[in-house]
Amino acid sequence: MMWKSRIGATLVVLAAIGWIASGELSGDSRVPETAPAQDRPVAPFRVATQTLDLADHRRTIIMSGRTEADRRATAVTRATGVVTALNVRRGDRVATGDVIATLSDEAREAQVAQARARFAQRKAEHDARLRLIESGNLPALGRAQIEADLKEAEAALAQAEAELRRAEVLAPISGVVDVVPVQLGQALKDGATVAEIIALDPMLVVFEIPETRLGAVRTGDVADVRLATGQTARGEVRFISQRASETTRTYRVEVAIDNAAAGISDGVTAEVALRLAPVPAAQVPRSALTFSSAGELGLRHVLPDGRVAFAPVSIVEDGRDAIWVAGAPDRARAIIQGQDFVTEGQIVEAVPTPAVVSAER
Repeated sequence: MMWKSRIGATLVVLAAIGWIASGELSGDSRVPETAPAQDRPVAPFRVATQTLDLADHRRTIIMSGRTEADRRATAVTRATGVVTALNVRRGDRVATGDVIATLSDEAREAQVAQARARFAQRKAEHDARLRLIESGNLPALGRAQIEADLKEAEAALAQAEAELRRAEVLAPISGVVDVVPVQLGQALKDGATVAEIIALDPMLVVFEIPETRLGAVRTGDVADVRLATGQTARGEVRFISQRASETTRTYRVEVAIDNAAAGISDGVTAEVALRLAPVPAAQVPRSALTFSSAGELGLRHVLPDGRVAFAPVSIVEDGRDAIWVAGAPDRARAIIQGQDFVTEGQIVEAVPTPAVVSAER
């Protein structure tokens, strides 16, 4: 009987296996085939772009300086004597040749009178002797001596008159009297200072420029000046030193501004905005600048076929919110967002800046 039980159990197992096998083979449920991940299409990386418009940009650099009189001169005595007349005070305007002060006579007028009398005598003798020579009463050989005596007296008179004029102290230049260090009745030696005069027109604005910016400034460049007093003026670069300061390694620059009304004083702190020669440049956000794999400063931009390219640029002017750069192609689509996440040659989707801004909002 036991063998019959074993045979029955075997038949049951075989039937179960056959049923399962028949369901696997004839069923409609199929496992879908999965495509490899590398065969799926990848969307291009999106970058924000801005179209560059090259235009002539006049660069501006700001420097600090001060006003300085164009010329300074000292009126000095040309003889010894006591100050008998002082015709100016500090702040007075004078013209070249004006009499600033007069010194005491010191017998100079007497010397002029004596020389004038001597000349009159020689002149009378000269005329009388010439008549005698012409009449034959004197030899003609004495004519040369007669002429020499007259010229000697004439020269002595001129010297005495010049010495008398030395008592007058004259203004050497036109300008404003800045210092008067003498008083009436003061005894002065030859060469003593009577007044210091400064010429205020034109007024100079002087500043020091570093050697790194020396090549950007040219004589004739326009400069806008703002003074600490609130006054503003416009002038031109008149002088650029060719020798650097021994201590600061900077170069002196002078800007001449009109000051015919003498409204600008000497020594006032000034801010100078130099308007340099225009250069072709494009304005871009400061954040758009990046570096190439070789370490060059520049911009990444999108070519017409969608590939990324790199353009080296140089900074023309660094503004508060934007910068102006030279070297980028005109009408190039510069990448201003996402430039650090792409490489040259990569295909990207360029999205103009307005579209990106509206999407962010």
